[in-house]
Amino acid sequence: MQFPDLNLLYALDVLLEEGSVAAAARRMNLSAPAMSRTLARIRETVGDPILVKAGRGLTPTPRALALREEVRAAVEQSRRLLRPETPLDLSTLERGFNVRANDIYTGAFGQALIERVQAEAPRVRLRFSPENDSTEPVLRDGTVDLFISSLRPLGPDMHVQTMFTTRIVGVAREDHPIFSGEITPSRVAGFDHISVSRLGKASGPIDAALAALGLSRRVSVVVPNFLAGIFMLGGTDLIVATPDHMAAAARRQGLRVRAFDLPLPLETLVVMQGWHPRYQNDAAHRWLRRIVRDICRQGT
Repeated sequence: MQFPDLNLLYALDVLLEEGSVAAAARRMNLSAPAMSRTLARIRETVGDPILVKAGRGLTPTPRALALREEVRAAVEQSRRLLRPETPLDLSTLERGFNVRANDIYTGAFGQALIERVQAEAPRVRLRFSPENDSTEPVLRDGTVDLFISSLRPLGPDMHVQTMFTTRIVGVAREDHPIFSGEITPSRVAGFDHISVSRLGKASGPIDAALAALGLSRRVSVVVPNFLAGIFMLGGTDLIVATPDHMAAAARRQGLRVRAFDLPLPLETLVVMQGWHPRYQNDAAHRWLRRIVRDICRQGT
């Protein structure tokens, strides 16, 4: 009876994640020609090209996309089965974590998280990717190890943990004229605004709240994230609405901005972290989840 070469399974997992023979070769400490030969063996074994040229890069075939989740699950399970059960030693832990996080967390707590990781597990690598509105099952297929976002459904089998709440405040330069008197809805509406939207929308909950009062505002700038909005205030008379945690972080970083309460009924945001059940009992993943939440508790 012939058994399949399980090394091909590991190589296929890396190739599908990197989408590049050269990058996969570096990950597996192989030469590019050796990785090309491995890809050729995978193609012969599976009976599919797996990766095909698309411009200057490679793109997975439909067969490869169909296999990706199963391959990742098989690799993770084999690692768990073959890995000896030993106490977690953070000082020697060598592991990369893919974290998809919104800029509320990265802006307010990202620096503290990096400092904590470097102090406790200096060989751990964090790879951040920006939050988006995609419905891709990034936790299920293993593309993302930890998902940090405003509260949203991630699927019935995913683990979700609430970390903190944050309210929306207005932010303007320190000497903005809005601070010269009482901040009322009409005065807020009287200045140009920066709208924050990953989809490029110029209107949102603030406009609905103003409309209920018979008011409207002018949005002259649209940016994809809160950090960009704060940095664009500069010496302008623009106003941007951001979570209060980000406004406080901007002040800590020395930006000459000032936050103020928006006199509008806006919804409080709940920020959570989510993960796949495959990592529930993984000691290193538990450590990461714990410090992610600890940092939020210390900063709120």
